[in-house]
Amino acid sequence: QVQLVESGGGLVQAGGSLRLSCAASGRTFSSYTMGWFRQAPGKEREFVATINWTGRSTYYADSVKGRFTISRDNAKNTVYLQMNSLKPEDTAVYYCAADRGGALSVAKEAYDYWGQGTQVTVSS
Repeated sequence: QVQLVESGGGLVQAGGSLRLSCAASGRTFSSYTMGWFRQAPGKEREFVATINWTGRSTYYADSVKGRFTISRDNAKNTVYLQMNSLKPEDTAVYYCAADRGGALSVAKEAYDYWGQGTQVTVSS
């Protein structure tokens, strides 16, 4: 069992930056593929970024590629999402997720554990 707790959300102006953190409990964190998803009001939860257990492989949604960076520190049981050049359309609740399967996945159905989410609001 893995418990995930996100932090770092907030209100930022367009063009600004935020870094989200996701702290995981459990000794098996380093074996999980981790992902970030987001959900805006009235919309489906969508994939943002994913990282494999070593941190050497990553994959991004086209909408955030070049602006967001996912990383992890297995010694700290934490995964991060650095978000730069934020846009109003990035406004959403951001969720961290863990996948026991190992392969990078953009499908939310592939992920086994979810955090409670953290709100990111980008003003224009």
